[in-house]
Amino acid sequence: MEATPDTPACVVSLSGNQSVRLPLMECVQVTKEVQKAMDEKRFDEAIQLRGRSFENNWNIYKLLAHQKISKEKTPFSLAILNVGAPAAGMNAAVRSAVRSGISQGHRVYVVHDGFEGLAKGQVQEVGWHDVAGWLGRGGSMLGTKRTLPKGYIEKIVENIRTHNIHALLVIGGFEAYEGVLQLVEARGCYEELCIVMCVIPATISNNVPGTDFSLGCDTAVNAAMESCDRIKQSASGTKRRVFIVETMGGYCGYLATVTGIAVGADAAYIFEDPFNIQDLKANVEHMTEKMKTEIQRGLVLRNEKCHDHYTTEFLYNLYSSEGKGIFDCRTNVLGHLQQGGAPTPFDRNYGTKLGVKALLWVSEKLRGVYRNGRVFANAPDSACVIGLQKKSVAFSPVTELKKDTDFEHRMPREQWWLHLRLMLKMLAHYHVSMADYVSGELEHVTRRTLSVDKGF
Repeated sequence: MEATPDTPACVVSLSGNQSVRLPLMECVQVTKEVQKAMDEKRFDEAIQLRGRSFENNWNIYKLLAHQKISKEKTPFSLAILNVGAPAAGMNAAVRSAVRSGISQGHRVYVVHDGFEGLAKGQVQEVGWHDVAGWLGRGGSMLGTKRTLPKGYIEKIVENIRTHNIHALLVIGGFEAYEGVLQLVEARGCYEELCIVMCVIPATISNNVPGTDFSLGCDTAVNAAMESCDRIKQSASGTKRRVFIVETMGGYCGYLATVTGIAVGADAAYIFEDPFNIQDLKANVEHMTEKMKTEIQRGLVLRNEKCHDHYTTEFLYNLYSSEGKGIFDCRTNVLGHLQQGGAPTPFDRNYGTKLGVKALLWVSEKLRGVYRNGRVFANAPDSACVIGLQKKSVAFSPVTELKKDTDFEHRMPREQWWLHLRLMLKMLAHYHVSMADYVSGELEHVTRRTLSVDKGF
């Protein structure tokens, strides 16, 4: 719709989490260069031409596929723990971090049951083969709890001192971010907390500041999507039936929004997009008109904390009453099935990459703050959240993220995915203006990479 007679043909691509348009002829040219490099046996250059992501995937595979024992042992010890609710991909991140740490020559510990386990001394040294088979397992093999460190600071400090831990790699949700922030704020009282810390966001809610995607949210969307597909199938067979489905996610509406797009929902109610009784009335009227067409079924999603008063039961009663004689209504609360199951290929690879990236960052920081036989890290950038931000992986200090965090509702103040809601309404056949829709920008392909991705 935006094209003119002078607009070049383009390929619509995904770069990080952003849709972009790349000139078709530039893509064709670089693709031919890849084949030419292969024919001339310039394999290293061919790998580079395939893109930065392909090159990093290849390097990570070589690093983790076979055991590599570092010839030189470092004086550093690091501990890995899971915090918060279980999320698919946690085990993949632990596996890659453990093996990367061993290949770097570090002593690697794992902590069972999160910060509470660290306070109780549930610390265990692990080797290369101890994490074999963890890649495709769901949940948390280490055990995870929501307990924050604030009430256990002295015991945590004691165990950090006992095991001579120089770095913490915390894999988890909002509690992991908040817990590390509490440890950083306690540095002034406890010198033992002046160590390197890194948070790998892992939560189905996708509500951790500093990243656009959290580990586990892709698997959760897939689980919710499969359930909604089966519910839609039931509605299709029954005819003239509307299902109200409640998703998890706390106050964050990512899961409801993205699942709604994936399953073709008629509406998705979330906390970030305020709604009132007039909006609900319009949705019911839209559903009534829909039942007059050939598609005589409906699916409405509701985030679990989207509204204090417009609960799932309220929506059920409203739709049932206003649709009486036209359609009937049923409810379904998906619940904890969204946390379970084996991780998707995306979460397996994403967890593996984040684990390696985080461990390499930790190693670099440790070498930079090691003086006179001891580690002393008290700079803001010594405690960070690793995350994918648009097209690149970034490390954001937890102290800087504090101002961008809504602690009351446990989520970032700015959400990148909110513009997708216009697409949801458009596909549900609502009359919406395309003026606010964010289309992919035209970018150019560099010789080194087929995409503009600066991430993995």
